[in-house]
Amino acid sequence: MRGTCAAGFLAAAVLLSGCGGLPQAREMGEMALMRTMGVDEGGTEAVAVTVSTGKRAAGTQGGTAAPLVLQAESPSLSGACRDIQGLSSYHVFYGYVDQILLGESMALRGVEPVLEYLSRDVELGLGAQIWLVRDGSAQSAIESGGESGVEEQLSILQKSRELGIGGLTRTAGEMFQDILEQGGAYLPALRCVPSGQEGEASLLEWGYGVLREDRLVGYLEGDGARGLELLAGRGDGDLLEIQLSGGPAVVEIGQTATQFIPVYRQKELREIRLVCQVDGALTEFPSPMKTEEFNRLREAVERQETEKIQRALDQLRSWRVDCVGIGRQLSMAAPEGWRWVAEDWERLFVNVPITVTVQASISRTYGDLG
Repeated sequence: MRGTCAAGFLAAAVLLSGCGGLPQAREMGEMALMRTMGVDEGGTEAVAVTVSTGKRAAGTQGGTAAPLVLQAESPSLSGACRDIQGLSSYHVFYGYVDQILLGESMALRGVEPVLEYLSRDVELGLGAQIWLVRDGSAQSAIESGGESGVEEQLSILQKSRELGIGGLTRTAGEMFQDILEQGGAYLPALRCVPSGQEGEASLLEWGYGVLREDRLVGYLEGDGARGLELLAGRGDGDLLEIQLSGGPAVVEIGQTATQFIPVYRQKELREIRLVCQVDGALTEFPSPMKTEEFNRLREAVERQETEKIQRALDQLRSWRVDCVGIGRQLSMAAPEGWRWVAEDWERLFVNVPITVTVQASISRTYGDLG
């Protein structure tokens, strides 16, 4: 872990960023208010920046115009953003950017320079949602929205996740803090999938990208992605289909809570006990359901969720990256013991046994049981 100095730097950066206001010498009609910014690896030692306004108001009758999309490439982010100013007759303003897309090649190169730039820029800041474009570029993702733009798609994805319908959201600040303090981070991944309209595509959720330090090392998807969400204490919204003797049953996962308990002996960390509490509700079930069958249902839920957590843990340990902050939680659970092992956490994270226990509580409505 990088310690309190890194956290202090980040806190100062967050306070300093976003403090600028609208340029007073400009009228709103002369400005292009950007909503989305994409950052890709450019040519040799270069960075490519793509920005989009999303749909814009046009005329006095409440009409709309297609998004204004601009792109520039430069050896630096500052240079690319400056060059974009010269591509339009409007004054380009970045203070409304609330979605950041990172191309996969940029994530492989390293994203810390991008996050540092966001933290220092007076218009941008670290509060925007951040996404990784899997198997593609941020520019192609932004342009895939065509005349409709991608802003509405991204906004819907963000709102759904905040309501517990999708996966985990990440702001640029949260991601930066994880890199500085934990030596790694995760962020939601999207993939461009062609839609019915020619030349347009939809952005679909596609697991999570995992970064060691600030570089992409791989993806968690499917059960591995759900396991990461459970490790982070956010597995809500998942639907588990269980085949019982009387027919299929479906359990919708509600709240989850994950606790990490360290076991120390003679100032050594010998074991980590992970306890995950899962609350679910029956949405479909064979009726009537006997008590014995209901118990088998609960055991099946516990088994499935345990396997997902284990899959995510095994992959993260193979990458040697604690992107969910297990070490941080151990330090809070037992501060004295953590002082004995903090300097050796990277090795311990990979080698210390982690036992996983899932405890499921399934709510039943009147008439569930026969």
